[in-house]
Amino acid sequence: MSEELMNTQEVARYLDINEKQVYNLIKSGRIPATKVTGKWLFPKRIIEDWIEANAKKGLKEAKERGKKIAGALLTAGSNDPVLDVLLSRLRRSHPEIYVFSANVGSQSGLEALKAGYTDIAWTHLLDMESGEYNIPYVSTHLSDLKPVIINIFRRELGFLTAAGNPLNFRGFEDLADHRIRLINRQPGSGTRVLLDYHLAMRNIAKELIQGYDSQVYTHYEVGLAVVSGEADVGVATRAISRILGLPFIPITQECFDMVLTQETFFKKSVQAFMEVLNSPDFRKQAANLGSYDFSHASSIVYTSV
Repeated sequence: MSEELMNTQEVARYLDINEKQVYNLIKSGRIPATKVTGKWLFPKRIIEDWIEANAKKGLKEAKERGKKIAGALLTAGSNDPVLDVLLSRLRRSHPEIYVFSANVGSQSGLEALKAGYTDIAWTHLLDMESGEYNIPYVSTHLSDLKPVIINIFRRELGFLTAAGNPLNFRGFEDLADHRIRLINRQPGSGTRVLLDYHLAMRNIAKELIQGYDSQVYTHYEVGLAVVSGEADVGVATRAISRILGLPFIPITQECFDMVLTQETFFKKSVQAFMEVLNSPDFRKQAANLGSYDFSHASSIVYTSV
């Protein structure tokens, strides 16, 4: 092969891409090429000019936008109305940061972090043996990632009941009453783990609970199931009870944390998130929902050595 001409394999190596991507570029007309005796050939000089032209074009477009895109921040795990507010404020104050969040539950969020599918896991996972939140699971299952746990807030979790609490629901023992329909959360969610913990402590058989297998993925869905009459009771945050105007029976105050690697912690997007978390405007808006404790917010709860 002449030094002045390259075939598809050589172009792929030169551009550090897969050969299939070279064919895609040819097909879409995005790379200069010529076909000789059934084979695609690429004049090296023209390819070099093409690379330079595209680099200049990209730089020009970036300058016209006036700022660089800081990249995407992927998050997964638990959910909360105040977290939604927090992420929305981050987007408004830092439009160059794109945040994508998946409501998959605490345990699945941590598993996604371990697998490299997310940058941040939101979690409030209770360890049934120690009664401690998040640290036992992270220190045992994610230690090889060099994880960091940072508190976002503490919040109240409790039972939501239908307006007026017509069945006079009082607590866990009443879940075994055949008249009462529960709306549950999915396995692996922090709320489901908490419920199972209390049921085990009281020796209440899951089979006795009507609706134990009825599952939703967010606190809002729990509240909506109660409001719509689909269920009589469910476990959610006090904030949801205030938003939907439902009676609330407290269970506990829990730690809502974020888990990420030490490397991710120092990214600009994460530091911007911490800045918004500590901002007076956000705290004022969160206070309107009530029952959130930010006294430990942004503090490092755990870090591996």
